[in-house]
Formats: sequence, structure tokens, C-alpha cells
Amino acid sequence: MSDNATNLEGVSETSTVQFAGAKRALLDHSADPQRTNPKSFAVRGVAMLGQLIIPLGIAAVTILDDGKFGDFFIYVLPIALIAVGFSFLMAYLAWYRLTYQVNEADIRVEGGIISRTARSVPYDRIQDVSLEQKLIPRLFGLVEVKFETGAGGADELALTYLSVDEGERLRELVRARKSGAEAGEGAGTPVTETEIGEETEPSNQAPIFAMGPRRVITFGIFEFSLAFMAVLAGIAQQFGDLLPFDLWDVSGWEERLAGPGAMLAGLGPLAQVISVLIVLASLAVVGTVAGLVRTVLRDWGFTLTRTAKGFRRQRGLLTKTDVVMPAHRVQALKFGTRIIRRRFGWHGLKFVSLAQDAGGSSHDVAPFAQWEELEPIVRAAGFEPPHEDLDWHRASERYRTDSAILTSLFALPIAIGTASIANFTEFAYVHWLILGGVIAVGALIGQSLFKWRFERHAIDGTQLYSRRGWLAPRTDVATREKLQSVEIAQGPIAQRRGYASLQLGLAGGSFAVNGLPIERAQALRAEIAQSMAVRDFSHLI
Repeated sequence: MSDNATNLEGVSETSTVQFAGAKRALLDHSADPQRTNPKSFAVRGVAMLGQLIIPLGIAAVTILDDGKFGDFFIYVLPIALIAVGFSFLMAYLAWYRLTYQVNEADIRVEGGIISRTARSVPYDRIQDVSLEQKLIPRLFGLVEVKFETGAGGADELALTYLSVDEGERLRELVRARKSGAEAGEGAGTPVTETEIGEETEPSNQAPIFAMGPRRVITFGIFEFSLAFMAVLAGIAQQFGDLLPFDLWDVSGWEERLAGPGAMLAGLGPLAQVISVLIVLASLAVVGTVAGLVRTVLRDWGFTLTRTAKGFRRQRGLLTKTDVVMPAHRVQALKFGTRIIRRRFGWHGLKFVSLAQDAGGSSHDVAPFAQWEELEPIVRAAGFEPPHEDLDWHRASERYRTDSAILTSLFALPIAIGTASIANFTEFAYVHWLILGGVIAVGALIGQSLFKWRFERHAIDGTQLYSRRGWLAPRTDVATREKLQSVEIAQGPIAQRRGYASLQLGLAGGSFAVNGLPIERAQALRAEIAQSMAVRDFSHLI
């Protein structure tokens, strides 16, 4: 071995010893109650202050509109100062009363100003540890540490806020102790330097998937959304009193549009069609811009890295998230695309695991990628990509027929009821409405019959596949030995017609194959149950 290699090895050993020493120091003091970063109360104070801006602004506008400038300084300004001071005082008390302990068997958090609450979570109940940086904490150099327990919502454990380095160290410590608990070492077993070194991930690993600015912007163009219009409507509803007119006054809008409407009527049908196209184009622009902004804020700087223990995903512009997904906890894959992006070869990939991802049951690992970019991720997770050489099976033809009949039974009364109401109110175009209803019902029945051709499933020695959809196909892939349960479900119609649904249990989502002939469903259940019994599920997950 050369001198350079010897020197590099010495530097590596020295760095490992130094890191292990720092971790050992953290372990020695981990049982003592600790507070979050002192700047946390400032972040909380700013957040609480933001909630007061709108009511104080309304009060100020109301007083100034009346011309009572003196009342502003006598009433509004002192109230604002008191509110600001009270916000920061409450934020400081909340920070001071919040403590956490990293014990050998669990992590404990206590908080509360008047009434105290304490929560203790064992390491073997923690499914994932993620870091999140919203805009204001990010400006202060702080991070929120979230401990995913599978409870969901407000029942999840979180520490707000720690410094970035402290958050990273705490995540590594919890992961190390969790690995010790899963290995059966016992709650009181200390973490050794070797275990800590194994949990440490190199900071210079190349991502296996990343989306640069150009890719994120392209993705945003495809993410059409009119949710922005709903947000504007909600704001208008909330603060409609501040507008100089009644936003929801239909007669008022009819008077305002009477002039332009008469002008368009005078221009003829062509101008009316052009005006409708302009409105539709405006909605398209608004929807595209809204989708683009939402995508850029969520997925800016998207990187997925394969680490020694799993996958690390980082993304976000204003709110930056850092999630680590253990590879052995990935139970299933979800491939998906949509009608337009499919024409350009764009697909998305999600992992179904025990932990949640921003309230969802699946983790986005490659939301906008070409198929050849997905294969390395799939194989790195221990799966095989779906392919056409599999022995694909369709659902029962009886299931197809019954689905079409049920669709007509639900859709036809709605169409008849709509036409009856239109006829009762003497709607001028009632005949066209009836024709449109009949066409819509026929289209729904035809769609139900047609989509059956694309509902397929397959099974091999290790995986189960389910595919559905034509314009926007979706494929689910599950590892047979990681499934938690397998069940045959039959409704009254299915029992008489001889088909069933195969319901498969996943801790982080759902997996079902519908409309199987009963013999096929029973054979699949027996085969999957045999695979599930080969290994202990607790050792897999």
C-alpha cells in the first residue's frame, strides 16, 4: 500500500473516531432533559404574530376609513404592541416548558404552559425520522424533527425546533438505537461505535435520481390545477365585506355584464364563440400557473439518494423536507402517469411503506421521470420492474357486465332527474339537455365496458402485479412475502355471479385485485399465503 493510501486510511480512521467520540458524548448526556433551540421561541412568536396581522389590519382600515386618525394611535397601536408582546411571551413560555429526553429505550417529550403533557415513544415504534424546514425556521437556521409512528395527524411526535446539525445528530442517534432494538439487543443495550459508524451516511453520495430546475418547471406545466380559483373564492368569501360590492349578488353581476353581453350578442355567434374560447384559455393559463407554482415550491431541488440503509429524499423551496426511507420497509410500488404526459414518456413512482409522506400513504421517489430512469430505483429497492412477458390475466367477463349495469343504474336516474327539473322550470334547451344526458349515460357504460380490457393482474415467484387504466395507466407491484394479509371479499352480486375481489393488507396503503373468478381468487390466496408464511413479518419490517 502506498504512503498516500496509508495517509487517507489514517484520516478516515481519525474522522470515524472523532465522529464516534462526538456521538458518545451525546449518548452520555442523552438521558438528561433538554430544551429545543433557544431561537425556537422567536420562530413561534413570528408565527403567532402572523395570525394577528389580518385582524389588526382590518381594525386599522376600518378606523382610518372613518377619518379618525387619532383613534388609530390611541386604540389600534397600543393593542398591536400588547398583542406582539403577548405573542412572544407565550412563545417563550412554550419553549421554556418544552423538554425532551433521548433515553436508552424511548424518546420522551414533555410540554405545556398550564397543563403538562408527556409522551413517550419506544424506538421500535418509530417507523421513520424526517427533517422539515419551513420558510421562517429556515431563516433562523432551524429544523423540525418528525418521528413517524404510524398514528397519523396530530398524534405524531415532533420537536420544533432544533439546529440543522442537532437535528441530523438526533436522527442518526434514533436510527442507531432503533436498529439495536430491531436486532433484539434489548432496550438497555448501549450503542457502540461500530453501530454508529454503520448508521452514518456519506454526505457526498451521488443521487440515483434528481430533478433540476428545467425538469421541475416542465413537471409543473403538466400539473394543471384550478385549486387556486377555489382559494381565491374562499378569500373572497372570508373578506367579502371589505369589497366595494357584493361578490355573490347575482343580479348585480347581471347588470354589470348587461352592456358587454349586449355587445357580444350584437356581434353574432362567431364573437360569442370567441369569447367562450377566451374564457377557457384564461382558465387554462390560471390552472397552468397555479400548478407550476405549487410544483416549484414542493419539488425544487428534488434529489433521491441510495444510502446504506435505504433512500434519502430532499426537496422543497420555501419548505425543505429531508426524509429517509429504509429500503426493507418498502412493501409495494406504484407506477402512474396521466393522459397527456404519457404521450411524452413521463411516469411517476411511489413507495408504499409503513411511514407516511406529508399525510399520504406513499412516498414520492420519482414523480416525473422517463421509464429508463425508474428501473435503477426499482432494483435498488429490491423489486423487479413489471414487463409484458408476465402471465397477465383479465378480470371475469361477468364482473365487466355487472359493472356496466351498475353504472347505468346510478347514472340514469341522475340524468332523468336533471331533465325533469329542467322541463318543470321551462328550460329553453330541455331537449338538448335530455340528449346530452343520454349521451353521458351511454359514454359511462361504454367506458365501463372498455376499461375492463386494461384491468389485468399477474403473479410470479416473488411479486404480485395489478394494472388498470388506458389513458392514464397505473401499475401496482407488491412483494408477496411483505404482505400482511390476504382476503377474499364477495358482495351479494359477486356471490351469485361467481367472482370475487382479492384484498391484500399493506401497512402503508391498499392493494386489491377486483373481479377475479372465484377459483382464481382462491388459488392466488393460497399461493400468497404460503409466501407470507415463509418468513416472520417482524423480521422483514
